[in-house]
Amino acid sequence: MILTVNDLSFHYPGHEVLNNIGFEVGKGECLAILGTNGAGKSTLLKCLNRINPIKNGSVTIGGTELSNFGRTYLAKRIGYVSQSTQFTSSTVFDAVLLGRKPYIKWDVTQQDLDIVESVLHSLHLTEFSMRYVDELSGGEVQKVSIARALAQQPDILMFDEPTSNLDLKNQLEVIQIIKEIVSEKQISAIVTMHDLNLALRFADKYMMIRSGRVFAAGGSEIMTTENIAKVYSVDVSIEYFNQKPVIIPL
Repeated sequence: MILTVNDLSFHYPGHEVLNNIGFEVGKGECLAILGTNGAGKSTLLKCLNRINPIKNGSVTIGGTELSNFGRTYLAKRIGYVSQSTQFTSSTVFDAVLLGRKPYIKWDVTQQDLDIVESVLHSLHLTEFSMRYVDELSGGEVQKVSIARALAQQPDILMFDEPTSNLDLKNQLEVIQIIKEIVSEKQISAIVTMHDLNLALRFADKYMMIRSGRVFAAGGSEIMTTENIAKVYSVDVSIEYFNQKPVIIPL
């Protein structure tokens, strides 16, 4: 397994956020973390990326405890995209080049430039490379954030609602790109999502969080009407179109 989490807990003073979270993600796997607003999904990603200090439990990457990694080395292992990434006034190319920072010792190499160009091409951002990020739409900025994480060439990609600012075409495009990279590079992806149907198209594994605890985890077999009703307080029907499940709120 690339990532193993055991009994992870986190709390703010007087407020428990996560309790006894445990799961594993292997090479070539995409895990969708599902749950309502406030369930603890974003906080969990921040704990895994050591933005939030873990109170109890353990997180290991490739068998090594997370606390043993320096910040620069951790940035080589984990690429993280938050819901609202802030950029300085820079071109798209330079913004994505920042993803190579953990690897740059004295100066940017040709390999760094080639990796950035490849990532921009894969996300259809090449035509924007010399434009300033603050001139772009919200959806385009989101794709730049994803491109910067991909430029890190990490073992684990973590995305907090990566499609929240994207239209339908770009949602499918970005999710497909992430899935292809995970499969091709044999790395892992952990993605928090609200769109259950998009999750069903994208993920190999699912974890439902309710009130800071794992409610259900596994493959598509956990995506049942009963589980969805208990986690989201919404009755749904699961129908099939072209042999693919579609979740329909009632």
